Amino acid sequence: MKIALPSRNEMIDSHFGHCEYFTVFTIEDSKITQHETIPSPAGCGCKSNIASVLAASGVTLMLAGNMGDGAVNVLSNSGIDVIRGCMGRTEDVALAWLNGNLTDSGDSCHEHEHGCHHDS
Repeated sequence: MKIALPSRNEMIDSHFGHCEYFTVFTIEDSKITQHETIPSPAGCGCKSNIASVLAASGVTLMLAGNMGDGAVNVLSNSGIDVIRGCMGRTEDVALAWLNGNLTDSGDSCHEHEHGCHHDS
């Protein structure tokens, strides 16, 4: 299993659509066995092809900070489940999930002055 975390400086980036890169952890037997980074596309995450890129590399779960409903839908349509409300060091967040200590906050990000999250 692979999980992805929107990242900046090895921390969860609070804004999925503008993260510096995605940290991808490979999980085997409830342990992190490998990690890699996938560059973030330029522009807004929910309008990019990042969901299909992550899905093609085997990602099935996103542990994120804030994320708009559009991004959640795009990821979901690519077979990637989302847990929002995460913060801290990426490895610590992944370990918290492995230990069953994370639940989705259900909070959607609604304040996007850059205008890329309009429903259409």
